[in-house]
Formats: sequence, structure tokens, C-alpha cells
Amino acid sequence: MIKIISDSTSDLSAELKERYDISILPLNVHLGDQNFLDGVNITPQEIFAWSDANNTTPKTSAVSVEVAVELFNRFPDDDLICFAISEDMSSTANAMRLAADEIGRSDRIHIVNCQNLSTGSGLLIVEAAEMVKQGKGVEEILAKLDELIPKVRASFVVDTLTYLHRGGRCSSVAALAGGVLHLHPKIVVESGKMHATKKYRGKMKSVLLSYVKDMENDLKNARKEHVFITHTYCDEAVVADIRAYLESLGVFSEIHETYAGGVVSSHCGPGTLGVLFIEG
Repeated sequence: MIKIISDSTSDLSAELKERYDISILPLNVHLGDQNFLDGVNITPQEIFAWSDANNTTPKTSAVSVEVAVELFNRFPDDDLICFAISEDMSSTANAMRLAADEIGRSDRIHIVNCQNLSTGSGLLIVEAAEMVKQGKGVEEILAKLDELIPKVRASFVVDTLTYLHRGGRCSSVAALAGGVLHLHPKIVVESGKMHATKKYRGKMKSVLLSYVKDMENDLKNARKEHVFITHTYCDEAVVADIRAYLESLGVFSEIHETYAGGVVSSHCGPGTLGVLFIEG
């Protein structure tokens, strides 16, 4: 049998993890000298509260080899396909490889560098899980993933530059200007790395709708099976408006809403939202 494993940054909902029987390897979130496991014993809300109280951003670190070994050993008779956040952002993929080597199963444990994060990775995981259900073999699945990885379209807009600034991802001048001018950059993931593109100005409700509508042509030409709205606890009414807009396009079979986990939330802060899909 083939078993799908993902690190915790894929930000899949509990419903999708249960639907596709996906097991999760948690990354680490460090609040000062305390260590927590992403999605296990720390929530984004607790991270935001700690970050604001301490005027700093939590540190995050890769999946531990020991935790990976323990999970891999639960499936001794299966071929494992393991999905990791972009290797340009984390050493998690390498930790998975070391774990596979340690237990002598590198020939049956296949590590996928998603070259993405959050539900950009989640899209690939769902595609792989559906191929498993269809009876596809490991080599066929891996070949299809190689084809799909560069077609993932992952982007998001941040409400505040404070968290990116605290984490060293933008200058203090940019953070100050963002607060004063109500600037909200669009962050795009390409070839495994993040960079800012367009900057929106104004209140987040209008900004987020503009951001999604700017992608209309790409959305209309996307693979129709899945699109994700992933956010760090944005206003429910705004999320509902975005869902209604996506529904009006008549493109997608399933529109998923998921919350970003602790690692992604640590770096992006509250009020961040992205719409993620695969190019058709």
C-alpha cells in the first residue's frame, strides 16, 4: 500500500486529512525557551498573543529526525510518499531523508520537495492522495507530481507588515510605511522562494477582493478540482465574499477554506489570506 505523509505546514483541514488518511509530521515553534509542536500543542492565536506581548516573532524549526523515524515506523509495510515545505525555506525534507536512511528504508520512503508552503503543498498532497485512491503506483504518482509542482499558484496578502519585519523579512522603513499608508503586499511563491509583487492600499476587505479578482483569468484557466482559501483568522464576512466570488466563476468542483497553522502564522501574522490553485 501507499501511505501519504505531510509536514504540518501544508495547512490541510481536519476533514481533508481524514478523507485522504494523511498523517502529519509537526514542525517546531519556539516561544522564547519553550518548544511547541505545530498543530499539536500550540495555536496561532496563542502565537499572536505571545508575539505581541514580547514584541518579537517566534522562531520555527524543521521536523525532528526522531519524530519522523517514529512516524515512519508505524507503517513498516507501506511505501511512503512524504511531502515537505520548500527546501529553500526549511531543512524538513532533509530531516525526512535522514530518518528514512536511519531505518534503512530510503528505497520505499519517497521525499517530495513541494517547492511551496501552506496549501500550495496541500494541493499537491490532495492530487497524490486521489491518485492513490485510483490505484496509481508510486512511480506514476511521483512523475505526475514533478509535472504539477511548477504549476502550483500560491500567493497571499498580509494585513500587517509587523510580523514579516520582526522576522527580518522586511525593513523597518517598509513596515512603518505599510502601517501609515495601509499598504498590503502580495507575496508570491515561485521556485520555492517568496517575494513581494504588487502592493495594495486600503482596508483589507476591499484589498482582498481586489487581490482575488486580479487573478480572474488565471482562476478561470485553473485545474477545476480544487482551490483553497487559506487564512490566519480573517473576518468571516470577507472570507464568505471571496468564496462567493470563486463560486460565481463556475470553475471549481471544491472550494476549501483552511486556517494557516502555527509555522505559517508565526511569519505572516493575523489577517493574512491567500487563494491557491493549480494552473490548468
